[in-house]
Amino acid sequence: MAAQALPLLRWGRTASSLRALSCPAAAPRILFSSLRRPAAARCEAGSKVMLKGMDYPELENWVQEQGFRPGQAMMLWKCLYGNNVWAHCHDELAGLNKDFKKMISEHSYLKALTVKDILTASDGTRKILFSLEDGPVIETVIIPCDRGRTTVCVSSQVGCAMNCQFCFTGRMGLRKHLSTAEIVEQAVFARRLFSDEFGSITNVVFMGMGEPLHNIDNVLKASAIMVDEQGLHFSPRKVTVSTSGLVPQLKRFLHESKCALAVSLNATTDEVRNWIMPINRKYNLDLLLGTLREELRFKKNYKVLFEYVMLSGVNDSMDDAKRLIELVQGIPCKINLISFNPHSGSQFKPTPDEKIIEFRNVLIQAGLVVFVRLSRGDDQMAACGQLGEPGDYQLPLLRVPEKFQVAL
Repeated sequence: MAAQALPLLRWGRTASSLRALSCPAAAPRILFSSLRRPAAARCEAGSKVMLKGMDYPELENWVQEQGFRPGQAMMLWKCLYGNNVWAHCHDELAGLNKDFKKMISEHSYLKALTVKDILTASDGTRKILFSLEDGPVIETVIIPCDRGRTTVCVSSQVGCAMNCQFCFTGRMGLRKHLSTAEIVEQAVFARRLFSDEFGSITNVVFMGMGEPLHNIDNVLKASAIMVDEQGLHFSPRKVTVSTSGLVPQLKRFLHESKCALAVSLNATTDEVRNWIMPINRKYNLDLLLGTLREELRFKKNYKVLFEYVMLSGVNDSMDDAKRLIELVQGIPCKINLISFNPHSGSQFKPTPDEKIIEFRNVLIQAGLVVFVRLSRGDDQMAACGQLGEPGDYQLPLLRVPEKFQVAL
């Protein structure tokens, strides 16, 4: 089941895709994250701000600081995120008065990412490679579905510090946190490039490169922009932020965000999780699950999604299934069983399909809500756990516990 490289299928140049890349080249850009300077500060001579790094109150404040009415901020906001405009250059700011548009052109940037390439997998999944202003490349995946749902899987970091042993991105180590603008723009590009082809982009999952809650300030801000009713207007239930289990940040997320939470569990004992997910050594299963059990008491009609990557001979026994049932008792939840997607950075093997079904049936018989997530885009390294490019420097693989050496 190793990923097979297919000939690259180039993205078709439809009218919408040509429009998406038709903005005139801008002058060299400087990216300003919310952490580097107050977004609403008055522009000094020669300085520019990145508009997609602001939430709406910051944008409104910035517009007023420049001497314009608050109502014009809403018109600008809708050019950036609403009304099917998704502006990436100043020529696309239709409906704004001349002086306001001139000020925006002189004092702001509208685009944080540049499309480097788009790869098409045999199942129709698309992987977009974006170049950042300072050089690194990130990957975003668009997953169309026959049931009228199209999902964009966004990245939150370049690389990842968590070093999960089954994840290709984890081999990179952490290179950079993405800014709010760099995160939001992945969803904006998804709509610009693929709405005509796939219909509405309905779901966002923070399951691309990186540990989202390790970059929590920018992720909280970006996800809030995505669900803004006057902007991208995704349903909060359809924006899912995934974490490997950073407990303090997880608690903050549950208190501050309306969006859905997914937790990568992937093991039923601390021994296994300490090995395959080193974050467990700091926040073990008792602490992680106890925190969820406590916090979700105060959130009505809210269910956490547990993600469970099936690794042959490691976490897929019937004893694991029974322990999983016990572990999630008292936690409103759904469970996603995910087939491991092989890559060159890991020795793990995928659990056979028939054993995944057997595992699922044990959970269902105990009354749990269970889904099996099919691999999408694995022939272009676009599937779960396959994103990134480790390069020459890679984090070390951890020692395999003796009793699992045969399985690998």
